[in-house]
Amino acid sequence: MKGKVVIVTGGNSGMGLATVIELARRGAAVVMACRSRQRGEEALAEAKRQSGSDHIMLMLCDLASLDSIRAFVREFRASFPVLDVLINNAGVVTVKRQLTADGFEMDLGVNHLGHFLLTNLLLDTLQAAPQGRIVVVASGAYKIGAMHYDDPTLSRGFNPAKAYARSKLANILFTKELAARLEGSGITVNCVHPGAVGTNIGVNRDTGFGRSVMKLAAYFFLTSEQGADTAIYLATAPELHEVSGQYYYRRNRKELAPRAADKEAAEQLWQWSLAQVGL
Repeated sequence: MKGKVVIVTGGNSGMGLATVIELARRGAAVVMACRSRQRGEEALAEAKRQSGSDHIMLMLCDLASLDSIRAFVREFRASFPVLDVLINNAGVVTVKRQLTADGFEMDLGVNHLGHFLLTNLLLDTLQAAPQGRIVVVASGAYKIGAMHYDDPTLSRGFNPAKAYARSKLANILFTKELAARLEGSGITVNCVHPGAVGTNIGVNRDTGFGRSVMKLAAYFFLTSEQGADTAIYLATAPELHEVSGQYYYRRNRKELAPRAADKEAAEQLWQWSLAQVGL
């Protein structure tokens, strides 16, 4: 990975931080895209310490704000004309229904729509790389997901599982549709189910709610490093340079349930997402 440029969203904790550290160890210049400057700077110092690399930098990006995403892309372009790997890792799980700054339901807004805009705005920098790669961190939770276009903010009958599963289904449909659109471009896009990983994804950063539960559950979960392994594999393995549009678990391709392999559903989500983010 020496000389390659990588963006990792949500790079300040959990799998994102583990991914940053390992790719920096391998010689990549890594941009940590983080929402919080304080948490980002603390994680940046830790990533440099653990990796032994000074080629890591922090850029602020709040995926719950379309304006913030556009500002991040402008800042990135000012420093880097080429992007080799984009790892869409950041994710949220909301216990109570929340809306983003742009009025989207939070899980879908951050986990899908924010990454949808970010990825599309960076496609030309990925095209400038010898072989651009996009890695989308999804989840097996997609199997119970549905898009709910009739109630996109989930104003009726919200629950955390419904919101999160929808966002993860969207991640996979996005991967499939983007891979089809990028066929022959030299850019690959694949998604990964990292397994049950003990991270802070369900913890409220402001109140700490959920931290004790996650600490107990961590005994049964994979570590962040184990969870990050397949995403790193998809980002780096030479043998995958022509593999695109696939879903991976523990470095192996997996068949998708019909709801995530539906080409019409993927096209519908793409067109709806374009309208939502103003592309």
